[in-house]
Amino acid sequence: MQLKEDFQHHEIICALQCAGNRRHTMRTLLKEVDGIDWGDGAVMNCTWKGPRLRDILVRAGVNSSDQKKAHVAFACFQVKCQDDDWYGGSIELERAMRIEGDVIIALEMNGRSLPFNHGFPIRIVAPGIAGARSVKWLDRITVQANESKNFYQHYDYKILPPEVTNKEAAEKYWDMIPAIQDMPVNSVIAVPQSGETLSSSSQIVVEGYALPQGDQGPVRKVEVSTDDGQSWKNARIIDENGDRAKWCWTLWKAMVTLEKGEERRILSRATDAGGNVQCACPQWNLRGVAYNGAFLADGLARASSLLFSPSLARSNTPEVSSSDTLAVLEIEEGPDV
Repeated sequence: MQLKEDFQHHEIICALQCAGNRRHTMRTLLKEVDGIDWGDGAVMNCTWKGPRLRDILVRAGVNSSDQKKAHVAFACFQVKCQDDDWYGGSIELERAMRIEGDVIIALEMNGRSLPFNHGFPIRIVAPGIAGARSVKWLDRITVQANESKNFYQHYDYKILPPEVTNKEAAEKYWDMIPAIQDMPVNSVIAVPQSGETLSSSSQIVVEGYALPQGDQGPVRKVEVSTDDGQSWKNARIIDENGDRAKWCWTLWKAMVTLEKGEERRILSRATDAGGNVQCACPQWNLRGVAYNGAFLADGLARASSLLFSPSLARSNTPEVSSSDTLAVLEIEEGPDV
């Protein structure tokens, strides 16, 4: 295959994220949206290897200065899709032609040939851009004046204005609004999960992941709050990829103090190298895409301490026969440990 033998291969570590990642939160925190109810895990992070798309385009005689608003489009004709006869997407030609943009035609994933379900034999990997543009089972690449006309670029994955509340109202906007390209800065708390009952210790471990905005990586800072954002504490960034972390998710960890009681809340927010800070709450949109409000783990309960008392209960505690009892536990408000 020419792609294997005729071009230098480039290895990147990057996350691919569905534009609808965290859609469930927009649906439940703001209002109903139209789309699959993705939670907080519609994202992957791994190593990809293959030739730069730029090198293939240059070999074909393409010059990014030819058309300033041109797109490079990707198509897969392997199977019919739910809303179209084929699947496709496109990104700006200028982005594809940047060496530092790291857009590649991937032949390998995590040091092995692409698995079939990840696009074997070849796929596009466009770091920082909504995962829908990283077309799998790639059949054709086209340089064209405008965005792909495939359904999934032209009638989907767009941030419609908030006044568009149904599919009928959306019709007039599909031709006006460009499809999502760069994904926003984001963070997710993986531990603890909402509704969890925590230990009696006042020190709670909080862990999660964060993603930079578009090509503005890596994530430089993650903060957590236990007082609804009145104050923030820096988390520890777990830096596993060093100078290759620009496109990666960032794993992080923090130790916070949480008061006893129920309905406790922990927030997280991320900041990337470009200075983009995760917002408190983004604007609602019909398709529920690009949600990046400060992550909220709520409904947390921190239990009171359960202390062992070597003595039997006295005073107003009913008498218990020692012959029938091995020990008595008294629940007390003990000191935090």
